[in-house]
Amino acid sequence: MKLENRRQQIIDLLIEQGTVGLDDLAARFGVSKMTIHRDLDDLEGAGMLRKVRGGASIETSLQFESDFRYRARRDTEAKRRLARAALEMVEPGMTVLVNDGTTASVLAEMLPEKRPLTVITNNLAAIEALTDAPGITLLALGGTYSRKFNGFFGIVTEEALGRLRADIAFLSTPAISGTVCYHMDQEVVRSKRGMIDGAARAVLLAERRKFGRTALHRLSDLGRFDTVITDAPLAPDQAAPLIDAKVRIVVAGNGE
Repeated sequence: MKLENRRQQIIDLLIEQGTVGLDDLAARFGVSKMTIHRDLDDLEGAGMLRKVRGGASIETSLQFESDFRYRARRDTEAKRRLARAALEMVEPGMTVLVNDGTTASVLAEMLPEKRPLTVITNNLAAIEALTDAPGITLLALGGTYSRKFNGFFGIVTEEALGRLRADIAFLSTPAISGTVCYHMDQEVVRSKRGMIDGAARAVLLAERRKFGRTALHRLSDLGRFDTVITDAPLAPDQAAPLIDAKVRIVVAGNGE
């Protein structure tokens, strides 16, 4: 088996299972554990996985965000509830910004229900969902494609965002602590900040499991958001900082 094929199959296994063992990989591919070590080292260097004792993981950590395809398989019902609650904030005629992320891609599939709309996005899944949608004017942000995040990032994306203005922006984050949200990747942080700056209102979509966590880069104070939509009631210590910052909290399916 060619090296590229073997490494792609390792990623495919991680997307299915979340974690893989070194011994299992060596046996599966009929190669030495040293060969698998080199594979995992290179894939970790490319940001596709993180090595753990005895193998590798694609699960999110402080400095690592998991692959889009893996995240798309998780919490699908919660994502649909978040997207449906977000859709209620959209009115026909609006210009809507949609960021990278799996919940955003679910929201994009629903947006034609509120047509006509202008939709600006760097999310490839959202672009694909809206390409032929009637009543949608689609502005696809250019940039450097990231397979891991399934979106476009970098200076081209950021400069395009600086020239655009939207009525509302929907963003996601992998980690929230106190009144701050975080992300592991600096290019993703810059694009999300550009969306916040480019919209009259910004809305954060975040499952409750993302609260009480941090990541490498500070993305934004939650006070920059008009509303935070989550999928379950927050614990009092999680809700209090948002209430103090006068951020509206919406529990998807339950109202405020």
